Amino acid sequence: MSTQTVLGTCHHDCPDSCGWIATVTDGVAVSLRGNPEHPFSQGELCPKVNRFLERVYHPDRILTPLRRVGAKGDGAFEPVSWDDALAEVAARLHEILDELGGESVLPWRDAGTQGLLQMKSLDQRFFARLGASRQVGELCGATAAAGTATTLGSGRASDPSDVRHAELVLLWGTNTRLTNRHLWPFVEEARAKGATIVVIDPLRTATAEQADWFLQPLPGTDVALMLGVVHVLVRDDHLDHDYLERHTTGFEALAEQAAGWTPARAAAACGLDPADVERLGALYGSTRKSFIRTLIGAEHHEHGAMFFRTLSCLPALTGAWRERGGGYARSVGTWFDGVVDVNAFAAPQLWPAGEPRAISMNHLGRALTDESLVPPVRALFVWNGNPVVTAPHAGLIRQGLVRDDLLCVVSEQFLTDTARFADIVFPATTQLEQRDVVPAWGHLYLGWNEPAIAPLGEAVPNTELWRRLARAMGFTEPELFATDDELLAMGLAPTGGVDVAALRTRGWARLDLPDDLGPYRDGGFATPTGRADLGEVNPPEYVGATEGPDGDQEARRRFPLQLLTPKQHTRFLNSSYGHLPAHAPIEGRPFVEIHPVDAAARGIGDGDRVLVHNDRATLTLPARLGTRVRPGLVSVPFGWGQVQHGEAATANSLTNDALADWGGGVAFSSTLVEVSLAAVEQ
Repeated sequence: MSTQTVLGTCHHDCPDSCGWIATVTDGVAVSLRGNPEHPFSQGELCPKVNRFLERVYHPDRILTPLRRVGAKGDGAFEPVSWDDALAEVAARLHEILDELGGESVLPWRDAGTQGLLQMKSLDQRFFARLGASRQVGELCGATAAAGTATTLGSGRASDPSDVRHAELVLLWGTNTRLTNRHLWPFVEEARAKGATIVVIDPLRTATAEQADWFLQPLPGTDVALMLGVVHVLVRDDHLDHDYLERHTTGFEALAEQAAGWTPARAAAACGLDPADVERLGALYGSTRKSFIRTLIGAEHHEHGAMFFRTLSCLPALTGAWRERGGGYARSVGTWFDGVVDVNAFAAPQLWPAGEPRAISMNHLGRALTDESLVPPVRALFVWNGNPVVTAPHAGLIRQGLVRDDLLCVVSEQFLTDTARFADIVFPATTQLEQRDVVPAWGHLYLGWNEPAIAPLGEAVPNTELWRRLARAMGFTEPELFATDDELLAMGLAPTGGVDVAALRTRGWARLDLPDDLGPYRDGGFATPTGRADLGEVNPPEYVGATEGPDGDQEARRRFPLQLLTPKQHTRFLNSSYGHLPAHAPIEGRPFVEIHPVDAAARGIGDGDRVLVHNDRATLTLPARLGTRVRPGLVSVPFGWGQVQHGEAATANSLTNDALADWGGGVAFSSTLVEVSLAAVEQ
């Protein structure tokens, strides 16, 4: 027997990007464990990935191309050869292109497989060659990045692991123990040295349960709380005047804005006690080694970018940027810009004359059902995602996917809710079967992923799929057929300082940055002035969401409860793993969590079947009474598909597909619903 170990990096849409070691015997992966040498993940894999081999070898994996034989959405398919599947897709594509042109083709991809090659490389060239409509916007990340960059000039901020040096940690809108679990030991290290841990979140999460102090504002009202904190900082002179004078602009505008946000006013907007606002302002103002950690959840509001724009102002006010253990951390992805270059894959020479139209990935349902769209979308390609479960207003997406005139092509590992609507499904490899380089967005280590096993069945990496489709279309441009090794050579920036051989041997490499990162200790912001912009452009202000407590009052009258759809499962990642027997049963079944006060007002008891509804959809769910949510708020955990729900509608059937204020993100959490008892079946 031949046994070897192979180093890899987790590909999931998670800030931790863990290093792993696969043990392979005679070509079969027999174990997968965390790489103890990895400085961030330190040998631990999460409950999702520590049973990854069951996913790789699961009997339900798609290992051949599939052709639909039933109605769209029924999930009835037959296996076909690659040649037949490619020929069918190419023939229909040529018909569509001849009739309507390239813009009638729409790509939709997300971050289900993150990595330099598999996430976004040759696909750019293939769809450019088609002249396809361009996908723009992001489900996650873009709004937060836009808000942060308004203040700092870019998304670059603190190294999250520097939280270990803090004396005060504000975990604001992030469930660290669940969604960033490998950072939690660094938080505990700070606490062991005396730091105070404060969690600010509209939900009482697993992280909130471990906080020294938990604040629970109404969803979408955080900017009012921040302005209340600024009010206290200015009023009580908890300011670093030297830092403000040397390294910021717009302080006067911010101070003027905050002057009207007394603790009493901020507390009223947030549903808090004024004493809480006073205490938070005093605590932050008196602790210069204060570290603010936030992630993605807070951007999913109508004014999500303003959350990040305002929050990122705070460290400049107190001079926290001067300190190791002080500052602000969201995503560190932009620190990789000098190391990896996704623009190297763009090949603009392949685009037809004129830039094709842009369609937001958050408006997939609108694009598929808009009868006034010229040309209409007649072909949809989906990979690295499952929009029927993960994108907003999912019922509208389903409505578009059942169109008889729509060619739908999906690349997948399993028959997801989206794949069930496909005309052709191509089999996709897992991370154990493909080569890639993985830039992290939660730490400063670049990861290598070596394929541990040969692709199972007839599955192929995404890059090979685009090469095969280009060949089937009769395209000959050499840019469309670059190998994975050639793409890696292009995408790893030559000036980035990455020793590829060493990266491959070790499995990871830290970016060539100081150990004590201190990004803005001496200013140097990426704004036009070189100073942090505290109020000159898009000055911080609180505006209530249309679907929120301070928004459209008629909508509020009809649907008086705010809906959150959190990532709450320990063993799911977005919509992945929810169908596997080692994951789904332990998580139970879908439910709606409602506060006892709201339940009593509606005659709802614990376990009763209820309708959660708005104008977009209706879900039938059991009620779970609890105080993790506050009055006026309900929660339907996100990630379950139609099998677990027992109906077509899922959590994202209810959610708002309005775009956030900047960046092209989406306002999932600016959603209003009502909950009522379901009729008793006779």
